[in-house]
Formats: sequence, structure tokens, C-alpha cells
Amino acid sequence: MFRPLEVFIGLRYTRAKRRNHFISFISLTSMVGIALGVTALITVLSVMNGFEQELRGRILGMASHASITGLRGTVAGWPQLAALAEKNPSVLGVAPYIEAEGMLTHGQYVRGAMVRGVLPETEPSVSEIGDYVVEGGLEQLQAGAYRVLIGRELARILGVGIGDKVTILAPQATVTPAGIMPRLRRFTVAGIFEVGHAQYDTGLALVHLEDAARLYRMRGQVSGLRIKVDDLYQAPRISRELAQTLGGRFWVRDWTQHHANFFRALKTEKTVMFIILTLIVAVAAFNIVSTLVMVVTDKESEIAILKTLGASPGSVMVTFMIQGTVIGFIGTLLGVLGGIALATNV
Repeated sequence: MFRPLEVFIGLRYTRAKRRNHFISFISLTSMVGIALGVTALITVLSVMNGFEQELRGRILGMASHASITGLRGTVAGWPQLAALAEKNPSVLGVAPYIEAEGMLTHGQYVRGAMVRGVLPETEPSVSEIGDYVVEGGLEQLQAGAYRVLIGRELARILGVGIGDKVTILAPQATVTPAGIMPRLRRFTVAGIFEVGHAQYDTGLALVHLEDAARLYRMRGQVSGLRIKVDDLYQAPRISRELAQTLGGRFWVRDWTQHHANFFRALKTEKTVMFIILTLIVAVAAFNIVSTLVMVVTDKESEIAILKTLGASPGSVMVTFMIQGTVIGFIGTLLGVLGGIALATNV
């Protein structure tokens, strides 16, 4: 098969043994450097992408894809509002919730947490809490029973287990003839969940919606509605559609707004890592230039013969560029194979 002279000589130079073994060592080092750099680049980015997806899944498994809240903080007549939201074909589930800060105490142990009132019948349609419950169950929450589900780490901090009593103090106070008294209620631990995210495992307590309404004096009202959509990446568009349907009477926000800073930080970290690893590959690539300079010096006599036979300076340059390209290609190929092998087994 016919090959241009530059390609033929360049490939021969790549395979040929050199008189100067140091040049061969530098060539091998350049190839290995590029391979390691590309391997690290692919592996790290793959791990970070997987980490981001796993973290997003865990967060959105407990948080909602979108939420509807009142302009004044509460929503009245939520069943009608839920029915209106469910008319959107992209909405898979709607569930009411009451969310407020509270203080959990047991004996001498005290811990602040977010208390969320939910309906056990509708909550699984918007979250994956059932998959994270390790003891007890969401169905244990019954109106008037005053039971609570808490995270495993929160249970460890308070030193409680299934069947133990914890006291939840609401920040709102009650005025009595004896003075201002904090509003509190004793709850029975009916379940323990483990999400794998500290925000929920240490700072979330789930109670029945009606129990939360009594504790925080929100009879007939809820904090808002939590919504699950068929495509979480389309949540911003669906949120805008819901906002238009509701006529601007409510706040409609999606998960990209609720957790914007967190995911923006992850994206920035991934970008910085990409730049750093790319610079590592670039340093290895510069070694190829050093290798070619030494090869040209080593091949001065051969270059003189080529010029005598009529080779132009451009042809000579292309010959050595082919050699550098082959070194870079082999290093990159090895790096890609190594990166894929590592990424699939991490």
C-alpha cells in the first residue's frame, strides 16, 4: 500500500531503536505521562459525575421536584389546589406538608430539627422515604397517635429507639395565667430512617400532618404542596406551567432553585478538577516536544541525507511531527482504556 514518504519515515523512526537510550526513555516517559493523565482525567470526572447523580438522587428522594407555597407562608384549601396541580400531565404526585423548626428532647439530650408533617397515604407519591426506613414504617404515623420518624443519626444523638418517647418543642409560645409557656408535645418514636445525607439523618423528623397542625396551630392550613414530575430535568418548565395555571397566587419553585447553591458548588468543583487534570495532561504533552527536539539533534546526519535527496524542510518537519503524534495517540489510547477500566470498577 502506498504511503507518503513523511509517514513512512515517521513511523520507522517511531519503531526504530535509537543510539541514545536516554531519548528512548524520555519518549516512553512522555507516553506514560499522557496515559496516566488521561486515565486520571476520565476516572475523576466519572467518579464526580456518579457522585453528583447519587447525591442528587438521595436529596431529591427526600425533597420534592417542585413545591407550591402560599405568598403569606401558608396554604388554605389545599385539596382543591392539589387537584388543580394534578391536571398537569407531567405531574406524577402531589402531597401536602407542614414544615417548621422544632426542638427534640429526650432526657438530657437536646437537638434542633426540621419537623415535617406529612400524610402517609400521599407522601410516597412525592418522595422515596419508604426506601430509606430501616426500622418501623411510614404507615405507623396516624392522626392523633403522636408518633414520629427520625433519622438514624438523630436517634443516636438523642439516645432513643423504637417505642421511646421524645418531646418536640415548637418555637411558638402559649400565654397562660402562669406566664408564657413553650408549646410542646410528647411523641413516640415509630420509625427510623437512614438517607445517607446528614441534612436528613440528623435534622429531620416526620410526623402526621394533623399532629403537626395541632402542634403548630395550623388547623385547616398547610405550609404547601410537594410535587413530583415525570422528568426532574424538566421541573423548571413544569413549575412555570403550574405558576401560570395558578395565576400568580402562589409561589411555585423547583429543585434547581431550592438547592441551587449546592449543585452550583458541585459543578464548580468538577470544572476546577477538569482544568487541573487537563494541565497535567498538557505538561505530559510538552514532554513530547522535548523528545522531538532531542530526536532531531540525534538524527542530524539522517536529516542531511534527506535534504540531499531533495526533501524540503517542511517534509522533514512533518516526519518528526508524525512521530510525536504517534506517541501522543498511543498514550491517549492507553489512558482512555485505563480510565474506562478504572471508572467501571470504582
